Amino acid sequence: MAEGSSLLKVSIDFSQSHLFFPNIIHWILLILIVLIALTKGPAFVRSLKDRKDNQTAKKSKTDWMRLLGTIVLTIIYFSLMETVGDFFPNMGLGFLLTSIPFMFLLSILYVHEPGRRELVTITLSSIISPTVAWYVLAQMFNITLP
Repeated sequence: MAEGSSLLKVSIDFSQSHLFFPNIIHWILLILIVLIALTKGPAFVRSLKDRKDNQTAKKSKTDWMRLLGTIVLTIIYFSLMETVGDFFPNMGLGFLLTSIPFMFLLSILYVHEPGRRELVTITLSSIISPTVAWYVLAQMFNITLP
C-alpha cells in the first residue's frame, strides 16, 4: 500500500463527481432487472402464452389522463430542474425545489380517492423524501446535483 492511502478514504475527481451516483444506480437497476427476470420471467411468459391461447381475454383500458399527465410532469420536471438550479448554483436546490412539487403532483395524479389523510401523507412524503435525498447526496456526500 502506498503511503497515505487508506481503505477507508475515497477520492473522487470533482470534474467526474456527477457520474458517481448514476453509475451506482445503473448497476443497481441492472441487478434488479436480472433478479426480476429470473424470478418473475417464467410466470410472465406463461401468462403471455395463456393470453395468446385465450383470445377472449379482456383488454385493459389505458388510463390516458395518468399516462399523459406522467409524461408531461416528467418533461416539466427535468426541464425546470436545471433552470431552477441556475438560480442557486452548486447547491443542488434545483433538484430539491423541483422534486417536491413533482412528487406532490404525481402522487395526486395517481391517488384514487383523495381524502384528508391521503393529502397529508402525500404532502409529507413529497417534502421529506426529496429533502432526505438532497441532504444525503448533496450535503453528506458532496455529489453535484442540478
